[in-house]
Amino acid sequence: MKPRTAPAPLTAPAAPTALTAAVLVALTAVLVLTIRHDGYFTDAAGLFRRYAACWALFALALLALRRVPAAHVVPLLAAGALAVAATGLVAPPRTSTDSYRYAWDGRVQSAGISPYDHAPQDAGVAPLRDPWLFPTGAACAGPDRARIPGGPVPHCTRINRPAVHTIYPPVAEAYFLAVDRLSPEGARHKPLQIGAGFLSLGVTGALAAILRRRGRGRDLRRAAYWAWCPAVPIEAVNNAHADVLGVLLAVTGLGLVAARGIGRRTAGGLVLGAAVATKLMPAVVLPGALSGVRRVREAAAVLVPAAAFTLLAYLPYVLLSHGSVLGYLGGYVDEEGYDDPSTGSRYALLRLVLPDSWALPVVLVVIAGVSVYVMWRGDPQRPWSGALLVTGWAFTLLTPGYSWYALLLIALVALDGRWEWLGIALAGAAVYLLAPVLGHRSALSATAYGAAVLLVLVVTAVRRWRGPPSSRRCAPASKRATSVAAGRPPRR
Repeated sequence: MKPRTAPAPLTAPAAPTALTAAVLVALTAVLVLTIRHDGYFTDAAGLFRRYAACWALFALALLALRRVPAAHVVPLLAAGALAVAATGLVAPPRTSTDSYRYAWDGRVQSAGISPYDHAPQDAGVAPLRDPWLFPTGAACAGPDRARIPGGPVPHCTRINRPAVHTIYPPVAEAYFLAVDRLSPEGARHKPLQIGAGFLSLGVTGALAAILRRRGRGRDLRRAAYWAWCPAVPIEAVNNAHADVLGVLLAVTGLGLVAARGIGRRTAGGLVLGAAVATKLMPAVVLPGALSGVRRVREAAAVLVPAAAFTLLAYLPYVLLSHGSVLGYLGGYVDEEGYDDPSTGSRYALLRLVLPDSWALPVVLVVIAGVSVYVMWRGDPQRPWSGALLVTGWAFTLLTPGYSWYALLLIALVALDGRWEWLGIALAGAAVYLLAPVLGHRSALSATAYGAAVLLVLVVTAVRRWRGPPSSRRCAPASKRATSVAAGRPPRR
């Protein structure tokens, strides 16, 4: 009888893979606990602690991934993306009610009515109401219910701002209609979550395809910045925000613009137009799409198709609607304090050093300056680098209070590799969750975004001090990439 031998230790290449897989399992488990914890109204501080734990595990997973052998990266990336995205399906939307408006807009369109013509509480669309979106009686006791006036029985809705028209652009509305048509009766929130889950995986695939095309296998690790980020299952999948569709289109459009040839740039412009017609915010990547452009023809190849697609996407709704297709957009801008800083927590960092009335003009001047800088000195083969620079500083100056806006920023980080900008996404989550509990929204916003900006500045300074990263592990392969990462797109 042969003596029993001890199991062989993990080989050097297998150990990093096993460690990364173990951290991903832990991340998935904590994400499930976080999303199932219904604490937005009752335990926001505890919910944010769970968020922070997820982000810490996310950072640990990224560090472990650096040592994983190239042959194991793609299977690990794909498995992690599936597991992380699936956690968003374990509960109804927890921290946002926006998807209920999506479901309503889809239902209204399926009935042949323009979503821009009626607010949810209008009597003209009352026959489309059901007990899920429009509870009655005791079911109206929830903190996320909005009361609807009229009638002896308490009547309410899960839809936020039921007295105003929809705000969403036409491509998003077409998506809501498609989900409604494909959904079985009584499916409620699940179809939108599942659809968003597929879109988030589509973003991972698009990122991996663009990074692989660049010809450096180690770049594929960057796709994990999106695929494993806790904001993706929470905001893109669980809350089913339509921003994820805009992100997919923006990433795809930038990938096409980076390819050579007027035809590819034109196709990229069309896709970027579709992104803008989904959530408007992706318009911030257009200066990046024009990085290094010197000829009017090259710029027109992107801008003309983008503008044409956006306008044509609105046209069917303009013809079908009796009211404005801009919906509540103007009211939302007023409500969030973008035009009057004294009414909200926007421009929190600028307001520390400038009068409130100066904030908006300064933002416009700075963003215009950064955009011109990117267009003049940016690398046309890396349009996402300039797009990240413009988007990052736009977030820094505007200090938005909604955490899902940062989904676009996260995808750009995955393309470019400047991980320090992820702090902006975490800052947005801190403001969104903690401001209702702690109060002092402006001070909290200034603190959170200030810490994120400090991280960006410190890491950028370290990169400049260390010089070209070509000799360092997991770094970009050229001095040009270093210059762009530091916010200095080089001359060609």
